[in-house]
Amino acid sequence: MPATNAAPRIEPTDPDRVWFRFMRLHQRMLGQMTARIRELGLSIPQFDLLSTLTEREGISQSELAERLYVTKGNVSGLVDRLVQAGLVERRAIAGDRRSYAMHLTAEGRRLAEAGIAAQRDYVATTLGKLPGKDLAELDRLVLTWRDLARASDA
Repeated sequence: MPATNAAPRIEPTDPDRVWFRFMRLHQRMLGQMTARIRELGLSIPQFDLLSTLTEREGISQSELAERLYVTKGNVSGLVDRLVQAGLVERRAIAGDRRSYAMHLTAEGRRLAEAGIAAQRDYVATTLGKLPGKDLAELDRLVLTWRDLARASDA
């Protein structure tokens, strides 16, 4: 049998296949993180709100809605439930009779920090296992993909 020097044929990558892999990975990761956050007695939206307040406490509900990419109505109901649970406080903003500043209670801060620690642990045991070079390349590709998605909004 004659030896062949031909390089193996490389099939082009199908964008649809990459898309579906990415979406399945997203669903798997979201499910795993949801389970970890539920162990703390929180939903993902509740955790998002609490963790956002660890970054910027004292913002209004409107600002909170913008940061969470939800409507003001959605954030209002979520804040109501977190206030009732003793995790968030509404404090009056001087000179503004219609707006309140959102603050974490001690228990709200504890749960937010526990959720952040669970998230960091999950990232460390998954994405954090990639070699630095691969992680940098993935970051570059995700940012490029994000920019293309943003451009398609126009």
